[in-house]
This record gives sequence, C-alpha cells and structure tokens, in this order.
Amino acid sequence: MTRDDVEIIERRTLFQRFFRIDHYRLRHRLYAGGWTGEVHREVFERGHAVAVLPYDPAEDRVALVEQFRIGALAAGREPWLVEAVAGIIDAGEAPEDVARREAVEEAGVTLLALEKVQTILATPGGSSESCVLYCGRADLRGVGGIHGLPEEHEDIRVLVMPVAEALDMLAAGKIENATAVILLQWMALNRARLRRIWS
Repeated sequence: MTRDDVEIIERRTLFQRFFRIDHYRLRHRLYAGGWTGEVHREVFERGHAVAVLPYDPAEDRVALVEQFRIGALAAGREPWLVEAVAGIIDAGEAPEDVARREAVEEAGVTLLALEKVQTILATPGGSSESCVLYCGRADLRGVGGIHGLPEEHEDIRVLVMPVAEALDMLAAGKIENATAVILLQWMALNRARLRRIWS
C-alpha cells in the first residue's frame, strides 16, 4: 500500500512550542479489502535529525558522546546516555552539513569523509521524525573532553574508545540509544571494508 491508501479527514495542531503535537482523524485501506473506521492519532512533530559515528580507521577507534536525556529520565532509565553525535536538521540544511557541524559542536571532531548508512524512522507509531545515519572518517588522536553549546545547556562528554570496546558495551546492554545501537551494529558489519577504503 501507499500514501494514496490513506484518507486524512482532519489534521489540527494541539500544542506548539519547541516541538508540536498534531491530532489526525483518518482512515486507511485494509489488507483484506475495504477501509478502517475513523482512526484518531496524535503525532509528535520534532523535526528531522542526523546521527554520525566518527571513526578513525588508522587507530580503529570510534567517538561516542554521553549526555543527559529527559526522555530517559521520564522512562525510569538512567538519564545519562552513551550516544552517537546527533542534531536536528534546520531549514535549508543538508544532512551532510548537519553531520559535520554537530561533530565539531558535540565532539570537537572534523569529519574527513562521510558514508551514509541509512535513513530510519525513529518512532513511527507516534512521531514523524526521521534520522539520517552516517559514519564519518576522522582522526581521533587528541579528541576528548567536554563539548556542546552553552546557550543550549549542552554538557557533552566525549568518549573515544577502540571499536572492540564499544561493541562490548553494546553487547553488555550499556548503550540504549537507538541510533548508536544501529550505527555500532553497522560498524561491526562494515569495519573491515572501512579500514580498507579509508586507510
């Protein structure tokens, strides 16, 4: 099925501030034929994002970041999460430019090359957000410390580690951020190829 198999009866904004919540009244076609009754859904509109995993093929190390996340706190989880570098795409920005900008802002890393991994829908059951995932070639020697924009109240700790250590953290359940999980699993599958083409 396609977008043509959905009829939007009404869409209205319930809340608008930094994020937006829209209410939809709709119906859609059924696999067995015919249409659903009228369905009511709320959609969290938070924009679209980019996440990037900086990788140093010469040192076989990655840079991850750790920061406070209100969603994790609200979910009853530990609120400081280990993540990939990420940021929101502003109007008129190309995803590649966001990856490069955020790598500098959040981790002090200049990306030397980018490989697109995938575009994902973060939580399509209730949010329109998509996230473009990249792996970025970088020289991680001397990278570390605390980064982020003070005006955005960012307090971001950079963690540079061997890929094997990051994969061990993943296997031990110490990385709960979805984009970081996907990027590290992708890294496990593509590491040898990246070292070959980026070294």
